[in-house]
Amino acid sequence: MTTVRFEIPGDVAGIRLVNELAFGSPAEAELVELLRARGMATHSLVAEEDNRVVGHLLLSPVTIESGGAADSTLSALGLGPMAVLPELQRRGIGSALIKTALDKCRNEGRDCLVVLGHAEYYPRFGFIPASRFGLRCEYDVPDEVFMAIELREGALAGHSGLVRYQPEFNEV
Repeated sequence: MTTVRFEIPGDVAGIRLVNELAFGSPAEAELVELLRARGMATHSLVAEEDNRVVGHLLLSPVTIESGGAADSTLSALGLGPMAVLPELQRRGIGSALIKTALDKCRNEGRDCLVVLGHAEYYPRFGFIPASRFGLRCEYDVPDEVFMAIELREGALAGHSGLVRYQPEFNEV
């Protein structure tokens, strides 16, 4: 049985391993560690089975710039990285992590989440191309892989612009 919970200090090595194996390189694991070390990990969730970390999801603040200034009225987070051990993928672990993250963010009164991810995967949770909200990504990526979800209806009405991730995303 999979349990989703907040990260604890004893999870750090397992989180690193999950990210390295899922992405096939240390870059995402290093990003997670950098965001954590600098206090920029809003939420770090782990999926646990048999007392071992089998999945991980990180949420960190993003800003939406309109006219060159950050919109401070929105509570927006970026979802990612999100990883599951390769041998356990396609078993619902990633879905459990995402659903838990969405619930926690809604309960906290957050406005929206953005994700840079698989166009076939994230729409099942309600994500749509961010361009439909007038949002664009700071990175040059195809429209269909940069997605957003409103956590309360109408949260993004009247808000548009360039979404910027934390500077750590550019350091790894």
